[in-house]
This record gives sequence, structure tokens and C-alpha cells, in this order.
Amino acid sequence: MSGPSLRESRRLQAVQSPVIPLIAAWLRATPGAISLGQGVVAYGPPPAALAAARAYGDVPDEHRYGPVTGDPELIAAWHDKLARDNGMVIGDDRCVTVTAGANMGFLTALLAVADPGDEIIMPAPYYFNYEMAVTMAGCRTVAVPTGDDWQLSLDDVAAAITPHTRAVVTISPNNPTGAVYPMATLRAVNELCRARGLWHISDEAYEYFVYDGAGHYSPGSGPNAAAHTIALFSLSKAYGFAAWRIGAMVAPRALAGAIGKIQDTNLICPTRIAQRAAAAALTVGREYCLPQLATLARVRAMVHDRLQAVADICRFARTAGAFYVWLEVRTQQDALALAEQLVREYGVAVVPGAAFGVTTGCSLRLSYGAPDEATVAEGIDRLVRGLRALA
Repeated sequence: MSGPSLRESRRLQAVQSPVIPLIAAWLRATPGAISLGQGVVAYGPPPAALAAARAYGDVPDEHRYGPVTGDPELIAAWHDKLARDNGMVIGDDRCVTVTAGANMGFLTALLAVADPGDEIIMPAPYYFNYEMAVTMAGCRTVAVPTGDDWQLSLDDVAAAITPHTRAVVTISPNNPTGAVYPMATLRAVNELCRARGLWHISDEAYEYFVYDGAGHYSPGSGPNAAAHTIALFSLSKAYGFAAWRIGAMVAPRALAGAIGKIQDTNLICPTRIAQRAAAAALTVGREYCLPQLATLARVRAMVHDRLQAVADICRFARTAGAFYVWLEVRTQQDALALAEQLVREYGVAVVPGAAFGVTTGCSLRLSYGAPDEATVAEGIDRLVRGLRALA
């Protein structure tokens, strides 16, 4: 008797393969190659966070499950941080949930508010893991084009709304472009969502990484925003916490039941030793990040200057946030093939734009956050040589 064939789910067959592990494989096969690919920082957590982790575990209770939404000490630290840095006072109308990074927060938010077949609006180019999550949830990504400097157009967002739209996603400062959306734009998007009965999911993982006088704005701090705004935060970047997997989600209290179901099924509770370290990091606060930001600003200026050597064959904007540059290369080359050649032949890794939803032309994202300044300089020089030869 024959039965049904064994196969992976159709939902997962439709999800793009993650590009970062593919690039990592190219790097392993190319000794001496420099990665300007993955979006991480060079520094680690504050000493106070490491000390808190080392002191953890003497009490038996510390090895048991904790609260689903996070330990009270860390929740309290998030409340203080949100009021201090983001203008968001957490009252009875909102709740904070500790997540395993902003990626998990986004998937949890998506499962809490969307049903299969719903549409999620995302400015393009968009963060690839979010598009993957949308597909996994059985929903559809609706890409909204951005302008020459990767800024949002409210008219384009409004035009993309259909009866199937469930949420609008903004990431500011932006991954992958580095664009910082002005307060007026984010407030307008947030008000549009309120008026049209949509959720506004705001990713603020790069909130401290702004330059040239740019400022970060949290849409959830605006008037009448609490009931429909979901804000995602992460310690991975600003606090050098990528391996610890700690972030937070601020959501309307009405979603607490749904979020609790998802969190209990997917995580049970956030890793408690990482939570203890995170509470110590938030107590140190953004002052820990500011000296690192000064170094990144210097590296950023150097990257922009050296890229002028290929300005005749590449277009890029000097965006004011995160630690990325989005390159549009004037070539007939396929972006994935070009990225592989750059690693294998010129020893420098960047991420092809197709992963971020850009399927026309040839686009690349480079990150200057992780290597030291000299290594970034060498990586950019290799990139320039490779683009000259290949494009």
C-alpha cells in the first residue's frame, strides 16, 4: 500500500534560503577573505553584563523556568530604558515581552496579529528574515518602493493597502539601506495605520546608530499610538549582545494573551542567564554605545570616501543610520553571481540585493560594523578592485 510522500511543508518550500550561511560557506572556502556581509558589531557586552553573567547560578531557582514574558528585573529595566530613551511610558495599556532578539519578536508579532492570506506591507529593499517570516506564516509580503535616498513615501504606503492588509512594517534606522526615517514620516505612517485599522510594527534595533545630526524616533511614543503599535528592540547591536539573543517587544495589552501562547510554545521563557546580563547592560545604558558610535562614524566616512572610486559604475546614498551601504551596480551581472566572484576572486564578501527583495538590476549590501578600521579599508579596496574588474 502506498501512502503520502514524505516531504517538507509547502510553506517552507516557498521560503527563500537564508543568504548569510551561504556567504559564510564561501568565506570558509576562501582563506583570508574579509567579510563585509553580516550585520554585527566589533565590540562585546559591557563589563557589568559579563560580571552579572559570571555571578549567575548560585541559587537553585535560577536554573528553573522563569516567567514566560521575562524576569521582573529585566522587564523593569526595559520600562526605564523605554521611558528614558524612547518617550514610551509603559502603563496598563501596553506590555513588554522579552524575546530572543528582534527576529523572534517579529515572528511572534506576526503570528499574534495576522492570519494566512493576510498582506504585510514592507518598504523595499526589506530585511530578508522578515520576508521569510511572513512567508512562513502563510502571509504575503507587499513591497513598497522607496525613493532615491531610500526614504518612505506615505502615498505609496497608502496605495499599497488592500482589504487583505494587516500590518505595515518600518525599520528605522534601516536594514539594509541605513536610511533614517524622519519623525514626521513615521508619525504619518502610524496615523495612517490607526485610521485604516492596521498594525504598525516598528523595528528599532539600530536606534542608537545615527550620524550627521540625524535622530531616532519611536512611533509608539506618539499620541494615540499605543493601541495599534508594536515596537521591536534588540541588544544585539548597541550592546554587542548578538550571541546572547535578547530583545524586547512592546505591544498593546490586548495582545498579551496571544503573545503569551506563542512565547510559551516557542521559547517557554527567555534564557535567564542572558536576561541577567541584559538587565545589567540596560542599567549601563546607551552611554556604553556612544564611544563605539564615534569609531563607526569615522569608519563610515572612510567607506564613503573610498567608494567614490567606483561612483561612475555604482550608485549609493550617504544614509544617516545603522552601519550599511546599499550599492546599485551598473552591470548586467547577476547580483548573487557577482557576490560569489567577489569572495572567491577578490577576497571580500558582501550580500546580494536579491535577498532583500530587489530582483531587478544588480544591488549589493555591505556592512562596516564588525571589522576594525584597517580591515574595513582593505575590504573596501578589494571591493573596488573587484567591481572594476567584474562589473
